[in-house]
Amino acid sequence: MAQGTTLQVASQPLTLKQAVGQKLMLTFRGKRRLPNGLRELLAEAQPAGFVLFKALNVESPEQVRKLTIELQEAGRQAGLPHFLIATDQEMGQLMAIDNGTTPFPGSMALGAADSEDLAYRVGYATGCELSAMGVNMNFAPVCDVNSNPRNPVVGTRSFGDNPGRVAALAAAQVCGLQAAGIAATAKHFPGHGDVAQDSHYGVPILAHDLAQIEQQDLPPFQAAIEAGVRLVLTAHLAVPALDGFSDRPATFSPVVLRDLLRGRLGFEGVTISDAMDMGAVRQGDGLAVDVLAAASAGMDLLLLNLSRSQQNKAQTALLQAYSRRLLDEQEAFASAGRVLALKHWLAEQPQHSFEVVGCRQHQELALEAARRALTLVHNHNDFLPLHLSDRDRLVVVVPRPQNLTPADTSSSVRVALASELRKFHTQVEEYVVSIDPSRAEIAALWERVHGCAALVIGSMNALQFPNQQELIKTLLQTGIPTVVAALRLPYDAALFPAASATVCTYSILDCSMQALAEALFGFAPWPGRLPVNVSDI
Repeated sequence: MAQGTTLQVASQPLTLKQAVGQKLMLTFRGKRRLPNGLRELLAEAQPAGFVLFKALNVESPEQVRKLTIELQEAGRQAGLPHFLIATDQEMGQLMAIDNGTTPFPGSMALGAADSEDLAYRVGYATGCELSAMGVNMNFAPVCDVNSNPRNPVVGTRSFGDNPGRVAALAAAQVCGLQAAGIAATAKHFPGHGDVAQDSHYGVPILAHDLAQIEQQDLPPFQAAIEAGVRLVLTAHLAVPALDGFSDRPATFSPVVLRDLLRGRLGFEGVTISDAMDMGAVRQGDGLAVDVLAAASAGMDLLLLNLSRSQQNKAQTALLQAYSRRLLDEQEAFASAGRVLALKHWLAEQPQHSFEVVGCRQHQELALEAARRALTLVHNHNDFLPLHLSDRDRLVVVVPRPQNLTPADTSSSVRVALASELRKFHTQVEEYVVSIDPSRAEIAALWERVHGCAALVIGSMNALQFPNQQELIKTLLQTGIPTVVAALRLPYDAALFPAASATVCTYSILDCSMQALAEALFGFAPWPGRLPVNVSDI
């Protein structure tokens, strides 16, 4: 418990039920108003707070601000401590709140820019906007070292594959977010960067030995802790080298939470689980057992984005386990003390003006980040910058974005590359294809591109999509000078050696497409560096 923190709610000592309530991070479905029954839920569960999700709770920044005001007021009326209100505003491919917030490029773009100052400023600007909307906790930064090119869930959410650089950039972002008054969350402990399975669907195994874990996975978390990160979020993956189990997620491992995180790394803040509705966690009747396992392992907050009946089962199981002394009651109060200390710190932070949301200064910072991330991988015979006559046809081919994991909001983005290129050249044709196109789509494009002077083809994680690779290789066989732009993962840059030029943006957002168009026509440089190794693909 932080020094000076008392276990009290409304000037009364905390009851066991209230202490258990401080372990619960809940969700609800509602955007413009709180749903019916929420006030009864507050009285019964007395939760620590809520997580806002794009599909459940978000329309616009203005709407989110009104919702958080109403939510905090409902908590005050129920006599509860100030709520934690969290969201996933990682930026890049995962933005829970958009449609008016500043869309900053994500972590891997910052990794390519390789500037701690830039990472800090993006973190601070993101934090200011969250604060203005009444959100006080962000599930960022991602501290995973993405050493596996085929990692299905992390990818561009990581700063890169160099543990030292990931550590420095993650720490900078922690400092930026928290300087803005937002509680940062280092995730996904002890490291989700080298797995072959998505924990949304099962239990991945981190197969590293102890030396690899120490040298590759832990440095970013250690740096985040040293930077004062307020929360650490655990991964639902097994780490046999640490606790000997190949089927027990780290979320339920006392070796990972108590011995490693709190003991060896010295973390004194709040631990929070990844979402307890993910495939790595037992659902239905088995959920209560996993909830108890997490609490027994030392978990402070449980992210229960579940139905109300399942939330109730989790709360009931916890209360019964503590009251029957199956779990240590004093640990419940110690855990609640850490959560209340976090709330005390948040209550002292000033709220930023709503005018910062999407402001011009932040838009300029997003463009700066996008420009500094641009990476030129190959440029055969100095093909770039493009030199086209007024009559030359430039054809742009981009995949239609889709969410490649539940931790992805890309499907709401329309790739604006063609419209940005038209600012520099009038004869631009655009073709949007499926992310894994059919043979018919490939054949149709083959016919349409003939006679054009140059091609710009965007790829999106082509390593995962054989038909996307086939499309690009087929178009390269036309002999038309072609730029392949890796719009998400940079590993795509190694797949198409026949391209006239290969570049990386790490982001499909508007700022990245503006920066790319500028650089393709020679109005901006290519200052970025590859933040991951692409030579072994």
